[in-house]
Amino acid sequence: MEPIRRVFSLRINNPILSGLLYSFMWMFLGALGLSLLLWASNLSEDDLSLYTFLVHGVSAAFGGIVSGKRAGNKGWYYGCLTGLLYGIMLIVIGFLALDSSLSWGDLTLIAAVLVAGSIGGIFGVNLRK
Repeated sequence: MEPIRRVFSLRINNPILSGLLYSFMWMFLGALGLSLLLWASNLSEDDLSLYTFLVHGVSAAFGGIVSGKRAGNKGWYYGCLTGLLYGIMLIVIGFLALDSSLSWGDLTLIAAVLVAGSIGGIFGVNLRK
């Protein structure tokens, strides 16, 4: 009897797309953690702004790590592009879902995810070796 080797395997070879996928996966896990924190404590939603910046920065960093690791070279470039696209997608989703306009906080978020993605990409290239 022949064992089943791979039933379903999905591997995205594009470094930016795979980094975005991992970024959004980490964002969903961070949002779940923040929701549980909000539910279990007496914090209000206004108190979570620092934590949301932290979740988005960590998500962009992990996306940058994955994109840098998949690219193999120019980690800062692929990590920066991953962070930029992640930030733009967040702003577009916020605009469409919440009808919010562009503010300084959004530009700060884009700057933070650019830096975090770039640093993650640098580490990701070095993890491959």
